[in-house]
Amino acid sequence: MLLIKNARVVSPEDGLDETRDVFIENGLFSPPGEPDEILDGAGLILFPGLVDMHVHFRDPGFTYKEDILTGAAAAAAGGVTTAICMPNTRPVIDTPEQVAYVLERARTASAEVLPFGAVTAGQRGAELTDHAALKAAGAVALSDDGVPIDSADTMRRGLLSAKKAGMLICSHCEYGDMVKNYAVNEGRISEKLGIPGRPAVAEELMAARDMMLAKETGARVHICHVSTEGTVDLVRRAKAEGVAVTCETCPQYFTATEELVPEKGALARVNPPLRTERDRRAIISGLRDGTIDAIVTDHAPHSAEEKAAGLEKAPSGMVGLETSLALALTVLWEQEGFSLSDIARLMSAGPAKLLGLDRGTLAIGKKANAVLFRTGDFRIDASRFRSKARNTPFDGMRVAGQVKYTLLGGEIVYRG
Repeated sequence: MLLIKNARVVSPEDGLDETRDVFIENGLFSPPGEPDEILDGAGLILFPGLVDMHVHFRDPGFTYKEDILTGAAAAAAGGVTTAICMPNTRPVIDTPEQVAYVLERARTASAEVLPFGAVTAGQRGAELTDHAALKAAGAVALSDDGVPIDSADTMRRGLLSAKKAGMLICSHCEYGDMVKNYAVNEGRISEKLGIPGRPAVAEELMAARDMMLAKETGARVHICHVSTEGTVDLVRRAKAEGVAVTCETCPQYFTATEELVPEKGALARVNPPLRTERDRRAIISGLRDGTIDAIVTDHAPHSAEEKAAGLEKAPSGMVGLETSLALALTVLWEQEGFSLSDIARLMSAGPAKLLGLDRGTLAIGKKANAVLFRTGDFRIDASRFRSKARNTPFDGMRVAGQVKYTLLGGEIVYRG
């Protein structure tokens, strides 16, 4: 039996925010007993293990960027014990066999890795996959993330099929013909750089469409990586009308703005793009009032050579698993006055509930996934990442928290 003592234990699902003992036996949180191992958590804060419902582990097909084992190692280093990987691999995760591949590869990983299944075959936005078969194989949700579903008819058919299968569709909302392969937000910085930009309305139009379709079909829809004030307002109104919509955002959208692009170049290129300060404030407001349900990373590793191609030619995306908790503590807790319970809910219990996963809690008998971290003054050091990739614009940034231990099933899988 393992005893974690002297830590401040924060778990909104369990109504906890106090210094107390936590006992673990046979991989589960357990009643108090006689420990044979003690972990002193003095000066540390303990959360249930974080649940990141939006990562890209590039496996199969792009394992020079990341693979399931290195992605899981990066997750553990960031306090993430459950990671849900998107299907835009090669081949696409669109069959039960591909779902089984991910689950088999993850058996020895240092985090739980669960797959999304694709909404459409090959993520081509036309023929639907067999949603029921994907669920039976172990896919926890559906998404064509990375390739927005431009066809309203396809999305409507997908929602009806997902509803029948009892699954959630997570939608990347950007109309392709409006954003093309543009690198930055349409606005002051795109004008300054003399390049076309991705307009906010491209996200907002598709988000509005998908919420209207969810209302009409009675299906659930989840809006991925919300980045604009307009999308936050649309989701807020749809929820008030009883539409079955939820949404997420990422640390980059409440931490940075498009003003970071001239300084960081391709490292600050991400889809959807970094927006304006007004959008950033709206994201924070949406997190505060419950409009936004979860914080995810959209962890998107790329090689140094790919990012060196320059702002307009480099692929979009940044790694985030090893910085997400630190950024949330810095911006939301330290600067904006969110409680630690707020952070735990948004990064652990909230996403677990959205996906119907039995995680995000410290209740006796539940799997002993947990993260212990300290607060104070630290620096992000990308050279120490466990990920294969280093493509973050936040390297060297001062942050207010650092992961010390991550436990998966009661075993320490990361020591900071």
